[in-house]
Amino acid sequence: MHSPGRTAVLLGLLFGLAGTSTSAVTVALPQLSAELGVTAATAAWIVSGYTVALAVATPMHGRLADMAGIRLPLVIGVALMSVGAVGAALAPNFGILMVARVLQGAGAASVAVLGTALISARWSGEARGAALGRVAGVAGTLSALGPLLGGALEALGGWRWSVALPVVGLLAIPALWRGAPTGGSGESVDKIGALLVALAASGLVLLIQSPSAGVVAGTVGAVLLAIGAPAVVWWVRRRPDGFLPRAIVTNVTVLRSAFAAAAVPASWFALLLGVPLAAASWGWTPLATGTLLLPAAVVGFFSPPVARRLLSRLGGRRTIALACPTAVVALLVAALGGVLESPWLLALAVVLVTVAFGIGQPAMISSVGAAVPGAQRGVALGIATLVFLTGASVGAALVGGLSTVLGVPAAFLLLVALPLLGIGALLVGGPDRVEPVEAVPAGR
Repeated sequence: MHSPGRTAVLLGLLFGLAGTSTSAVTVALPQLSAELGVTAATAAWIVSGYTVALAVATPMHGRLADMAGIRLPLVIGVALMSVGAVGAALAPNFGILMVARVLQGAGAASVAVLGTALISARWSGEARGAALGRVAGVAGTLSALGPLLGGALEALGGWRWSVALPVVGLLAIPALWRGAPTGGSGESVDKIGALLVALAASGLVLLIQSPSAGVVAGTVGAVLLAIGAPAVVWWVRRRPDGFLPRAIVTNVTVLRSAFAAAAVPASWFALLLGVPLAAASWGWTPLATGTLLLPAAVVGFFSPPVARRLLSRLGGRRTIALACPTAVVALLVAALGGVLESPWLLALAVVLVTVAFGIGQPAMISSVGAAVPGAQRGVALGIATLVFLTGASVGAALVGGLSTVLGVPAAFLLLVALPLLGIGALLVGGPDRVEPVEAVPAGR
């Protein structure tokens, strides 16, 4: 945990396990829905529910880290992710499965924000860029291997084995406990602010998925969003140092980087869900679908040095500007592949979106981490990752909600608007803000 390379690999593996909670499960959704007696659209909720919990819990973990240090919330989060995976694998019905998946997502959120916060706190400059790139590369590789792993596990023991995969994260807890930094400000957590953010985010996903979920889900989503969004704005004004600190949510660099980069996971999760759905409609087995997506894992393996060089030469903002058009091309290729029923085009689309994720996620973290003082880095990365993963929720919800109504190719085409909006977000404001960075001593 004192070497940036080894730390990045460990955290990348944990981040990848969080990713396989989606990618390894999507290939087994047809089998899951058949065994539990739900429709394919309903089964897709285990992806949306997981990503919503992942997004909403992310800033909470960041705030807890600022309050109590990185070690305890990170270890608890990994434990929750693993326990949730076991609960999902043993679930006797869909309701219990959803509860377990939400718990799993809430725990996995700690990896998404605290792993990167740990690296940003310990190292700076080229070492930090290299470590962040390696985290994204390892995570992208393992996540891209998720469909193959999920398909193989489904062939061996059914969909429950695919869902249980993240339980191996328990093996990392001893290393995290020994090496993660401790100590924090001791400030209390703004529970009301966290609740309001959860309401708004949940309402957004419910509303997006309402075409397949039905009128009741759409109505509930609209009400939650209509109440939650203004309430969040009101609470930020009343509590400028609360769950969403005003200094962070008004930082142009943080907002611009987060909103632009959010289009990348939206595209990535959309393809990780949509491609297996399309392949299943052609009669493909989960293992065959996973094998088709294997080239993306190879690309993810080689993405860290590419991300490192791009961050060094272009900086975070321009690197995100490169990731967004790559996501546009990936979605267009996927839509064409769906129309032509071409598995090779779908495989190419996942390769392209893996490239976009491999450079976009470390670029966002680098930009946000450099734009705020060290004392605010945990919550800033938490808020940025909240936006980033809300994009993932939106991508999964759009495909899950619209694929049964318009078809998977049309859903991919609609999602092209998100990376285009991301490119527009990058044009807002002046140059990126950069704060001086001090590395945390290794013994803390």
